[in-house]
Amino acid sequence: MEIYSLPELPYGYGDLAPAISEEQLTLHHSKHHAAYVKGANAILEKLETARKENAEIDAKALAKEFSFMLSGHLLHSLFWTNLAPAGKGGEAAGELKEMLEKEFGSLERFQKEFSQTATSCEGSGWAVLALDKISSKPIILQIEKHNVNLIPSLQILLALDVWEHAYYLDYKNDRAKFVENFWSVVNWNEVAKRV
Repeated sequence: MEIYSLPELPYGYGDLAPAISEEQLTLHHSKHHAAYVKGANAILEKLETARKENAEIDAKALAKEFSFMLSGHLLHSLFWTNLAPAGKGGEAAGELKEMLEKEFGSLERFQKEFSQTATSCEGSGWAVLALDKISSKPIILQIEKHNVNLIPSLQILLALDVWEHAYYLDYKNDRAKFVENFWSVVNWNEVAKRV
């Protein structure tokens, strides 16, 4: 059963260089993201089989693993679309720009806080800009692994994967350099559509 599938990238594997090399992007998309898709589909298949056969399952373990795999798939799917070749992603403008300037004081201050959040993520995780639907405020969060610390009332606008698999071939252990170069390939036009 294939419910989830690996999305096509809206650009070629070499189009984000030098910020993200062709080799790094190919590995990240075709191996790492694909593994989350495969894992989520395998769990659904296991659940379907167990239900048909009225077999016992470890609901806690399967729910946690499914949450991890599905969140990995969804965050990666969003991550690919908030990237664009250098110079082709536009600039923060309109409602998005106004919202960020109101909350953070300036775009530069927002980028600084977001970068600090990304570089300080312990172990494996994500930095995200989200819109809190309750307060109508943009907030910056870390998402540990894929699915810990995610708050359901938030609409994710911008996501940055800071698992080592996202940058190690290009940057080794220099996560800060990867985060710095990330800003050159942000697709602001796509981020603005999510506001």
